[in-house]
Formats: sequence, structure tokens, C-alpha cells
Amino acid sequence: MQKILSRVAMIALGLAVLAPAQVKTEVPPVEPTAKPVTVEPIKIHGTALEGNLEANAVDRDVLVFLPPSYAKEKKRRYPVVYALHGYSIGAEQWSKEIHVPQTIEGAFVKGAQEMIVVLPDSKTVHNGSMYSSSVTTGDFEQFIAKDVVAYIDAHYRTIPKRTSRGLVGHSMGGYGASRIGMKHSDVFGSLYIMSPCCMSPRGGGPANPAMEKALAAVKSPADSATLPFGLRAQLATAAAWSPNPKNPPLYLDLPTKDGVAQPDVMARWTANAPLAFVHQYIGNLKMYRGISMDVGDQDGLKNDATKLHEVMDTYGIANSFEIYSGTHTSAVAVRFQNYVMPFFSKNLCSGTSCQ
Repeated sequence: MQKILSRVAMIALGLAVLAPAQVKTEVPPVEPTAKPVTVEPIKIHGTALEGNLEANAVDRDVLVFLPPSYAKEKKRRYPVVYALHGYSIGAEQWSKEIHVPQTIEGAFVKGAQEMIVVLPDSKTVHNGSMYSSSVTTGDFEQFIAKDVVAYIDAHYRTIPKRTSRGLVGHSMGGYGASRIGMKHSDVFGSLYIMSPCCMSPRGGGPANPAMEKALAAVKSPADSATLPFGLRAQLATAAAWSPNPKNPPLYLDLPTKDGVAQPDVMARWTANAPLAFVHQYIGNLKMYRGISMDVGDQDGLKNDATKLHEVMDTYGIANSFEIYSGTHTSAVAVRFQNYVMPFFSKNLCSGTSCQ
């Protein structure tokens, strides 16, 4: 395979920065006086995922973390944080990488208000949904914003108002938090974006015959599983952003065909880039009580994260932004305990005056 990938594959590379190191994260010390959080593994039916052409599971695994007081204070209601995992992992591995429940318990003992934390699983046959709306993968944008939120509100003692709901995600999940956050400010009231991938539109570049041949040979999910990480990520991106119900067996269009760039496909990919569509959602972003974003100084995604921050500053959208010392994954657990949870503690409404 040629060593030089086409520029089209840069999205796959943006996802791939987390592949080898995702599980190697700094872990904050255990807080000896922390009270235990209750973990409930459940399944949520995704109405928005029904009929998807990849046959991705419609009943999805979800991890729910209930605060220490939940079992005793039967009349108390709680704000909720929805936390989105990255590419190539699911909710279970995401929970290990941010070291929950330990980091949730640590945040509470350090003074964060108690809240429910929800980790939905959005892994697909090609290892990631991009939290996007596609007939091929299923509509994971609506699954998160509607199906999951509705289920949690119906089955747990939440405060069922946007001002009491927070959305956070890392890497592909950071993309998801950006996308869903911009489009669904009627659902969520505070937003935290961690090291988001896939922010910029990508232009077409020189064709890569070896890459195209490898992708063309994929005729089933089993074939996809044998691909290198970057190629599998490109299939996931195409399934999410350039679905084609008339192009079996994968029901997607790739950005090159027979060695020729496909401008219409790249236009569809561009339409899914937050730095391309953010200008359409300025009013929505101004509705948020709090927006925060962070990224490591050694993270290849730093420049695009900075651009998103600059766009928000240009429009006068209140937001905080930090470039911390670290790689794409090195500090994710520490950041979750010491920055994400306190941010939502400050910005999510939990009292009787919630609007």
C-alpha cells in the first residue's frame, strides 16, 4: 500500500490518533472518603435506529451511574450528564478509560453536586457511528438526543429540563457533542467538548489504488474487521456521511471510485463538518448556560479545536477553552474528574428554580 494517504483519509487519521493509546490514561488517586456510585447496565431501544441497513443493534447497551444519595433520597431529582465515547470503542471500554465510577466518586467528594451520568454505546459494524444521521448506520444523532434522553427521563428521577442536562464527548464523541450540541440546544443546556475529531472539511487528493482496492474488496462486516484501523475508520465515515441505500452490500459511497475523486461524496462529507456548519447554529449555541472545550498540546486535533473556539469567540458565544499538557488520551480520566464533572456541577440546574 502506498505510504502517502490521500487527503481524504485525513478524517480516518483524525480518528486513528486514539487507536494505540486510548487505554493509557493518567488516573487520579482514589479518594478514600468517597461514597460509592451505583452502576446499572441497561439496554435502550433506539427507535431512531430501526431499519438501519448495516443491521446494527437497535437495542443498545447503556451504562447508568447513580449518585450515592439516589437510593436513600427517594424524592430527590437529579441533573444528568450524557457522555459520548470515541471511535473503535463502546460504552464499556469508555468507562474504563475515564475510570468511572472512581472519577465520578472522586468528583463528588471534591465538591461536585451529585448527578446521574449516562454512557450510551454507539459502536457499529465499522466501529463507530460518528453520532450522525444515516439510513446505513441508523440515526445515532436522534438516538442520543431523543431516544436515550427520553428513556432516562422516564425511568430515573431526573430533572427533565434542558437546563439540567449536559452533553460531553471525547474524540469521535467530541465530534458528537459538537454536532448534537449545535443541533439540539432544545434538549441540552451545557456542553463540554473534549479533543474533538473531524471538525474540518476535507478536500480530495491523489487517488490511492491500493487503498481503493482494499476497500472495494470488503463485502461484509467480517471483511471490514480485517482491515487496518484507518481504512475501517474510512468505511465508518462513509457509512455515516455518504450512505447509499442503492449500493449494496455496504450501502455507502466512497470518496474515490475507479481512481477518480467523487466531488458529490466529498460535498456530503463537508456538509457534516462542524467547522462548515457551525455558522448555521450560532443562535442555538448562544442558548447554552456553559460551553467548555479542551485539547492536549501534543494532540494532532489541537488546531481544529482552536478554530472552533475562535468561531465561537467571533460570534460572542461565551465559552472556555484550554490547551493542556498532554496527548490525545493521556489525561482523559483526570480531565473527566477534575474538569468535566465540576463544569457540569457549576452549570447544570438542580434546584427548584430550574428553568
